[in-house]
Amino acid sequence: GIPLIYDSHEIFCEVPELQNNPGKKRMWEKLESWIVPKLKYCITVNQSIADYFINKYKVPFIFVRNIPNYTKIQNLKSRSDLNLPLGKKIVILQGAGINVQRGAEELVEAFQHLDDNYLLLIIGSGDVIHQLKESVIKLQLQTKVKFIDKIPASELRHYTSNSNLGVTIDKDTNMNYHFSLPNKVFDYMHAGIPILATKLPEIENLVNQYHIGTFIQNHDPKHIATQIQDFLNSKEYLEYKSNTVIAAVANNWKSEKQKLVNLFSTIN
Repeated sequence: GIPLIYDSHEIFCEVPELQNNPGKKRMWEKLESWIVPKLKYCITVNQSIADYFINKYKVPFIFVRNIPNYTKIQNLKSRSDLNLPLGKKIVILQGAGINVQRGAEELVEAFQHLDDNYLLLIIGSGDVIHQLKESVIKLQLQTKVKFIDKIPASELRHYTSNSNLGVTIDKDTNMNYHFSLPNKVFDYMHAGIPILATKLPEIENLVNQYHIGTFIQNHDPKHIATQIQDFLNSKEYLEYKSNTVIAAVANNWKSEKQKLVNLFSTIN
């Protein structure tokens, strides 16, 4: 008799980890198709995924994006405090899901084609981190790529804010990634740094709406390197950086949480 709210953070049955395991995928699909049509209160993380579930299961879904609070960092640490180089252009890839098919391997390889004025900062965890570290050694990129293990969000913000460009280049290889809107997009926005992204619908709409970044056209490492270099040295870079403040004010948890409050108020 207790009201149940179903919260789906992704299209789980379409994650790449299940694509090569049809038995597991069928099991999860069967469970989902048994549960979801019976639900009354459903939430997911963006409009595209909400539309997917509505079309598939004919039940209402609202979307509540996973946006952090937008607050100015008090006593922002300097690059010196964080042991980061003062004169380099820092490109950051962060998150707890640095996994397969998210472009991290090609991003590392791209730094073969950039000079020593650029540093790739990878902060977080995921199933390709070990592979990335091996690639850095193999390609002799130890001076161009720095790894930091997963750290608290409050500490991570200092590193993000001291970077020049945030990267989110998931591959369009499965429906889950196609409709994704990674948390890091909002983290970069709130930290005041422009974004280099793949043209996935939700990300593309947000980046274009506020003019806060640029895109890669493919995952060729040379192309990624060129996009990084051209954007960071463009006349438009500072304009895009200033636009992140406008985007951050418009996209924050203070306003987004109202959708949850409204939902809870309708439940008896």
